Amino acid sequence: MAAPDSGAQGRRGGPSRRQFLLGGAVAGLGATLAVGLDAALRPGDEPASAPADPPHGEDTIPFHGAHQAGIAAGDQAHGVFVALDLAGGAGRDDLRRLMRILTDDAARLTRGEAALADSEPELAASPARLTVTFAFGPGFVAAAGGTAPAWLAPLPAFSVDRLRPEFTGGDLLIHVASDDPITLAHAARMLLKDARSFASVRWTQRGFRRAHGSVPDGTTQRNLFGQVDGTVNPRPGTEDFDAVVWSTGGWMAGGTGMVVRRIAMNLDTWDELDRPGRESAVGRRLDTGAPLTGTDEFDEPDFAATSAIGFPVIPTFSHMARARGDGSERIFRKAYNYDERPSGTDVSNAGLVFVSYQADVAAQFVPIQRRLDEVDLLNEWTTPIGSAVFAVPPGCAEGGYIGETLLGE
Repeated sequence: MAAPDSGAQGRRGGPSRRQFLLGGAVAGLGATLAVGLDAALRPGDEPASAPADPPHGEDTIPFHGAHQAGIAAGDQAHGVFVALDLAGGAGRDDLRRLMRILTDDAARLTRGEAALADSEPELAASPARLTVTFAFGPGFVAAAGGTAPAWLAPLPAFSVDRLRPEFTGGDLLIHVASDDPITLAHAARMLLKDARSFASVRWTQRGFRRAHGSVPDGTTQRNLFGQVDGTVNPRPGTEDFDAVVWSTGGWMAGGTGMVVRRIAMNLDTWDELDRPGRESAVGRRLDTGAPLTGTDEFDEPDFAATSAIGFPVIPTFSHMARARGDGSERIFRKAYNYDERPSGTDVSNAGLVFVSYQADVAAQFVPIQRRLDEVDLLNEWTTPIGSAVFAVPPGCAEGGYIGETLLGE
């Protein structure tokens, strides 16, 4: 056996003389530089530095108000939807206690404060525009002894649907959104910890959009097909938005109807389609989002325009043409992309967590979806695999709680 390397033993046993001397030289250089800097400054001077912008994590969206804030608020980068099933035998008093607890949690967390009994309060300190939205399924309203809107029921069966139970239905929905994924995960966990005595998790869906600051504010989101997604949305804060979104009667006044659809997108076969084919399927240019008859994303499409050989410039079977119809049915959409582990030889397992808000699901969303079900070229690459309908109650004032219009004493 070779003799041990005494040099190696010295290196393992502690710093060598060379390391010690080198460390001393570096320390001496640092001291010299510091003295030089001090000498260059006159008494009272301070080194110049650029003013630091306040961290985006400090940004908040007020929780209390006439409407729940997560509907009309700006598009946060991350979102999670958690659907819960109520425990057997849960009644009105139980639901009132549940919603008081969850409302208190949400109000604190959206201010950047820890929820009561939060074991990791440091994780609540950067809300990053955190919002929490609550919505009730048919089972929740029934357990509360309330009268559900006529549209609060599973959607009609559509031929394109391939619904999976792990993404469908639910009694109570909690939608948490933030620009920070750590904040998002922590807030969702706090809410679920306080709900577990009343309900169990049925399904969870996570999604993402562009990171905050990566594109100018107001830029229309893109899905993973590369399409702009939500160009024709009504603008929050306008009378048009109010007419499309907010309910006006009974315990739902100031609330809205909510549809959550999980749509699988076959990116592998989409990749096989050339660019003109993709644009024809959508009805819009992929680079600018403009309709095929225009130059700007927000140009009004001309569905009557024809090509030199007489074909419609915007195909009648395109997604935009089918979704538009005569323009009388409108919704406000807010979608998230998802991208998860592929299986087998597939390159991707991706799609859209599609969310729409409308005052009346049956009158506004269902006719649009019927047209898309009948014919829509985009159906070749998309498959709905999850579906749920919820009633979003109005917001509340400080001291109140979400759902008090349904559950109030």
